[in-house]
Amino acid sequence: MSRVAVVTGGIGGLGTAMCKALIEQGRRAVAVDYNGLSQEAVDKWKADRKAEGLDIPVYLADVTDFDSCAETCKKIEAEVGPIEILVNNAGITRDAMFHKMTPEQWIAVINTNLNSMFNMTKQVYGKMVERGWGRIVNISSVNGIKGQAGQTNYSATKAAVYGFTKSLAQECAKKGVTVNSISPGYIGTEMVRAIREDVLASIVKTIPVGRLGEPSEIGRTVAFMTAEDGGFLTGEDVTVNGGLYFR
Repeated sequence: MSRVAVVTGGIGGLGTAMCKALIEQGRRAVAVDYNGLSQEAVDKWKADRKAEGLDIPVYLADVTDFDSCAETCKKIEAEVGPIEILVNNAGITRDAMFHKMTPEQWIAVINTNLNSMFNMTKQVYGKMVERGWGRIVNISSVNGIKGQAGQTNYSATKAAVYGFTKSLAQECAKKGVTVNSISPGYIGTEMVRAIREDVLASIVKTIPVGRLGEPSEIGRTVAFMTAEDGGFLTGEDVTVNGGLYFR
């Protein structure tokens, strides 16, 4: 049977590319996304995927809520199969310069970007260890490495991904479960391409390769990290940013 791969933030630009790459790898991709999405949005996404020849189940959950994650993962395992690959991709921004940032903006980003990683991983980690095989990939950001004005909340959560990843990787290194992270730079999702043309052009000028990344390039990185023969790669971060920033 194909291994079940769950992608949070699964119907967004990056999540869609990840699901496609995992399917190309022979996985059974499952998208988990925000439970506030309209049924119309979900149906359209599923129809678009079906037109591409892809059948990807969508489950809605509040990834900031532990019980919601537990219920959703239990349902996926009952209806699709054991979750052996988890991609923690859910994330939001609530940008503001620090002196104007509200507690609500801070907490919303912490809950969605950081607490969701714990909430989802906790549901599948123990079973991965019991089975002796699992792949966990956490999505960080170039701004978690270098920081970004107006994103103290976002950058803090993305920097925290590295500590979580490296620590958990050490706990399960001998148990067949790998834990890695990816730090994308500016990727040409629909959201990024909607940025005002002159602003976007100024961003591209800062990228040495001279272009935005493609969502498929992040998808392929996920596939690489979750490969059957990828058991020697763990506790690592792969930066995919076109040379924008070097560690």
